[in-house]
Amino acid sequence: MPNAQSVDVAPATGKLGVLLPGMGAVGTTFIAGCLAIRKGLAQPIGSLTQMGHIRIGDRADANSPRIADYAPLAGLDDLVFGGWDVFEDDAYVAASRAGVLDGHLLEQLGDELRAIKPMTAVFEQAYVKNLHGNHIKEGTSKWDLANQLVDDINAFSERNGCDRLVAVWCGSTEVYREPTAVHQTLAAFEQGLKDSDADIAPSQIYAYALLKLGIPVANGAPNLNLDTPALLELAALNHVPVTGKDFKTGQTLMKTILAPGLKARMLGVQGWYSTNILGNRDGEVLDDPESFKAKEVSKLGVLDTIFEPARYPDLYGDIHHVVRINYYPPRGDNKEGWDNIDIFGWLGYPMQIKIDFLCRDSILAAPLVLDLALFLDLAKRAGLEGVQDWLSFYWKSPQPAAAGLYPEHDIFIQLLKLKNTLRQLMGDDPITHLDEE
Repeated sequence: MPNAQSVDVAPATGKLGVLLPGMGAVGTTFIAGCLAIRKGLAQPIGSLTQMGHIRIGDRADANSPRIADYAPLAGLDDLVFGGWDVFEDDAYVAASRAGVLDGHLLEQLGDELRAIKPMTAVFEQAYVKNLHGNHIKEGTSKWDLANQLVDDINAFSERNGCDRLVAVWCGSTEVYREPTAVHQTLAAFEQGLKDSDADIAPSQIYAYALLKLGIPVANGAPNLNLDTPALLELAALNHVPVTGKDFKTGQTLMKTILAPGLKARMLGVQGWYSTNILGNRDGEVLDDPESFKAKEVSKLGVLDTIFEPARYPDLYGDIHHVVRINYYPPRGDNKEGWDNIDIFGWLGYPMQIKIDFLCRDSILAAPLVLDLALFLDLAKRAGLEGVQDWLSFYWKSPQPAAAGLYPEHDIFIQLLKLKNTLRQLMGDDPITHLDEE
């Protein structure tokens, strides 16, 4: 049913440049996947924008178009890829080294992948201690490095004839840091850049440069950046949409699927023990305790928000929630996550659930990169700005749209909110699942 409050969305004409700070396993799997799909060599499994449908109107209407046909999203043929990395390998070599995709597929994409070469990266060893690259920018200050990134972005856009740009962080997890005075205002942050303040991380420098140019940014790692007052101020100043952080892919995806079901049936939880083995570059980086701390904080926040222990103390008031990640090189990108969940039911009788998720880290993350790039571009063209709470669906650490609100982690509520936002943008009524609807 039409809705009078539709939004005027600018058309997705011309080329959309997708910039990736970090062109390792996730970044090259995303790029190679998009190229393979464009050639008809594979399907975009895992991508809501490409595979998902959205119901419009009553169930009896049987009107459920593909999201890609319903919303004015950029097409895959219009995407242009670029980015930065601490290693100088082109996308073909980087994808081959990552070992995610088979060589036969990569060879069919060889010329296109070899043409995508990373720009020199902003990097600081103190923030990623287990990564040692040599394709790194030098500058007189962090302000100088930010301006070099601005020059990179403008040159990439001009070189590729881009009409619009969007960025998705696919780089490493930085060491855990709390916000300091330099993160409280834009003025303080810019002065901190000029002073090369030690509390300004490389990912924050990327975010600053991109937001300065009005480019939407998504943060695929748990790094502190878009959730600071200074960078949110910059996003508001330049009317840029931003969203949460840390791709929700393997173990946390399972938690946000299973935990809402346990809560819906009012089954109690005594403990949730989670451990992972991972052998790719991400696993090596997370072998450093300070980088793991950033990931641990992101992972641990999920259950509290879903279970609401203060509201349900008898069911969830004393959960022992443990998260571990172990670097195990033989496993490569094929992460394995084990969960032991101690639950209890009627009259307090105990039960257990065991999960062994043998997943492929980059295969699960790549479609999220695509969806976030397309949805953030849509948000920008629709004139949306600030935190896009409707994109919480993709994050371990969703960012609330306003201070004081708790983040929504229930994946089913997140999906409903995402689709209802699309309906609103297109001038259709939201689906509430009331009565005969």
